Amino acid sequence: MIRKLQRAFFLFWFWVFGWKTKGHTPKETKYLIVAAPHTSYYDFFVSLAARYILDLKSGFLVKDSMLKVPIAGWFVRVVGGVPVDRSKRTNLVDQVIQMYNDNEEFVLAIAPEGSREYRPEWKSGFYRIADGAKIPMVMVGLNFGEKTVEMREPFYPTGDMEADIEEMKSYFRTIKGKHPEQGVL
Repeated sequence: MIRKLQRAFFLFWFWVFGWKTKGHTPKETKYLIVAAPHTSYYDFFVSLAARYILDLKSGFLVKDSMLKVPIAGWFVRVVGGVPVDRSKRTNLVDQVIQMYNDNEEFVLAIAPEGSREYRPEWKSGFYRIADGAKIPMVMVGLNFGEKTVEMREPFYPTGDMEADIEEMKSYFRTIKGKHPEQGVL
C-alpha cells in the first residue's frame, strides 16, 4: 500500500513538472542500471521518482560521507543508498559481484562517471561488475532537455570493454543532462 502511494505521489510530481518515462522495467531479476549523464544533485530526485514510477526495487552506490549527514543520511539509506568508502581500496567490484551471486533478485544503479564532475573517461567498475556477475546493463538516460527518463533494453557485456563503453557513450551523447556542458564525451 505504501509503495502504491509513493508511486502515485511521484506520478503526480512528474506530471506537475512535465516529466515522463520511456521504456519499461526489464523482466530480468538481476541487472545493473547505468544512469547518465550525472551532472547535478537533481539527478537523484528525478531518478528516485522514476524508480517508484517504473516500480524498480533497486539500490544505488553513494559515497559514505553522504550517509553521515543526520537526516539526509537516514533518508538516502532508506531509499536504497549503499555506502562506498572512496578514500581507500576495498575491492568494491568483487563485493558487488558477490551481492549479485548471493541474491536471486538484485538491481543496482551506478553512474559510470563516478561523480557529478566532468570526466571524459568513465570509471570501469560498473562494466567489470556486469561482466563478472554475467548480468546485463540497462542504460537509463536522464534527459533534462526533453524531461524524460528513458530506460533502454538490457545490454549484455561482450567482453570488449572499450567497444561496449563507446557504444553506451554514443547513446548517452544524445541525452542532455541538467548541466550539459558536463555531459558525456
